[in-house]
Amino acid sequence: MKKTLAIIGFSALLVACGSSTKTSSDDLATSNPIETVIDITKVSDDKVPVTINPGRFTVETVTYRLPKVVQGTYSVSDFGKYIDTFLAFDYNGNPMPANKIDTNSWTIANASQLDYITYHVNDTFDQEVVGGIGGDVPFSPAGTNIEPNNYVLNLHGFIGYFDSLKNSQYKLDVIAPADFVRTSALQMSDSTTSADGKVMTSSYFAPRYFDITDNPMMYGKLDVEEFEVGGIKVVLSVYSPNKKHSAKSMKDAMQTMMEGQKTYLGDVDSTPRYDIYVYLSDGQEGSPKGFGALEHHTSTVVVMPESMPQSALDKSMIDIVSHEFFHIVTPLSVHSDDVHYFDYNNPTFSKHLWMYEGVTEYFATLFQLNQGLVPEDEFYKKIMDKIGAAKGMNDAMSFTVMSENVLDEPYASQYYNVYQKGALIGMCLDILIREGSDGNRGILSLMKELSMKYGKNKPFDDDKIIDEIVAMTYPSLRTFFDDHVIGDVPIDYNVFFEKVGIEIGEGQVKTNYIQGNGALIVTANQGEGTIFFTDNVLGNSFWKDQGAMPNDVIKSIDGTPVSLQNANKVFQEVFSWEEGQDVNVVLSRDGKEVVIKTALTPAYTKGSSLHNKADATAAQKELRNAWLKG
Repeated sequence: MKKTLAIIGFSALLVACGSSTKTSSDDLATSNPIETVIDITKVSDDKVPVTINPGRFTVETVTYRLPKVVQGTYSVSDFGKYIDTFLAFDYNGNPMPANKIDTNSWTIANASQLDYITYHVNDTFDQEVVGGIGGDVPFSPAGTNIEPNNYVLNLHGFIGYFDSLKNSQYKLDVIAPADFVRTSALQMSDSTTSADGKVMTSSYFAPRYFDITDNPMMYGKLDVEEFEVGGIKVVLSVYSPNKKHSAKSMKDAMQTMMEGQKTYLGDVDSTPRYDIYVYLSDGQEGSPKGFGALEHHTSTVVVMPESMPQSALDKSMIDIVSHEFFHIVTPLSVHSDDVHYFDYNNPTFSKHLWMYEGVTEYFATLFQLNQGLVPEDEFYKKIMDKIGAAKGMNDAMSFTVMSENVLDEPYASQYYNVYQKGALIGMCLDILIREGSDGNRGILSLMKELSMKYGKNKPFDDDKIIDEIVAMTYPSLRTFFDDHVIGDVPIDYNVFFEKVGIEIGEGQVKTNYIQGNGALIVTANQGEGTIFFTDNVLGNSFWKDQGAMPNDVIKSIDGTPVSLQNANKVFQEVFSWEEGQDVNVVLSRDGKEVVIKTALTPAYTKGSSLHNKADATAAQKELRNAWLKG
């Protein structure tokens, strides 16, 4: 998973991730596939009917569940909350009692007489009040959408499992209007069209329930582009409700990025096809508010604001999708028992989010410099941003303890740090491995070695993997893990920067148009429902040069009135402003109107920056080059 941090304090903008299920020998129904039907031609009251035919059971009581937690989200989703009119029927077509035992589970007695169950699924997108993990509903990229022109079919939100049949095969029929575009990471096995040509039934096959949860779909009025990267067929599916963006407009950035990733990864095992599903939220009531992505083995679901300019969207997509694609290394190829034998109803969590999310985020950051997609100073700025964000959280918390207890406080609220300090842990390990190998090995080569040792179908022992990594590398990693990953000692990053001849200095650093002095320049007056500048506005060179003052009320931006209700959407757009763009901002100061109408110039603020040392030794430069370009 990758989630995007809130850019302002009004609501969360969030990035998510997934892996495999436990083998069971219990098979209490026939060996025929579980027949499942999702009929989106019969939506009623914004709910989709689902039918599940499991075959004949040989026991008297069975339990059917929707997932409480899905892989990669590290939070409770409770998809059972969105199920209505759950009904069971016997072989004579008569209703049978179905007892709801908790939010996500139903038991059915006299199960040997059970023919099928039906229920209606309500979507999650239109129930979001705030966005993000730990919010009011499932994280948007893990959620579901039901609207006339678009269906986001994260199948874990529509299809559940019988406790004993998670390893049974599934046959899935999706009934939809024939003129809908449909894309699926699950391979279509057959399709039929109604006599009048208006309805098409697409049939899919899944070897087990994990493959249901691991293969999302998107149906509706979307557009699709395909391209090939290193033998991988990439399918990009985009839904932009107001047609502001398209798969074609996003294709070049995605193709360039993924070509760089494939070159960076080299011979890491991959997949013949990779799907990218993009839902662009228009910011209206009922649209999703948690921005980021959820990864699967061979696909990712992305939710982002439609209002973003193309260049800003491309940049965000590169950061987000590259993170998700790098998950083919970990946890998809390198993972523990907790990931491999995932329990959707009562999950346990691995100690190693520093690896699954942190190292993945580090790869997504480093490869862009390694492959020439960003300059060195931009890479350094991202590292400094992560250091600042990590220090703003609990910097003295054991990462392994946090990971293992990620659903509970005080650890749940620290989850975002896996993308900040977790990535920095990956950086430090990379530098230590480079140092120990005279620049010849790094954390990518370590992950390749672990991938060859374990792979998709062989989990590692959660309690032993750090010992294995130390045995495969150098003693310096033992001290680092004990102090900064297992232990709770904050990392002194200067120690690692010194090894590669770089240092932190103070001065003017480039910033965006909503921050100054390292903080937001706007806040809200809850009583009046207005947004106004704080003292930090004077720490942003652009606004200071334009004469903006603390306490100025922001009346409108580019013709859009600004209020507490729409502030998050408006300032998402401000966050995406680019140099040279024309802007028109109307302020109110002491009852008088102040207009700022100009082209954007670069914005600077005081802060810390990372740069190469002028007196770096030859050995430091050589190690730096191996780290950044090796």
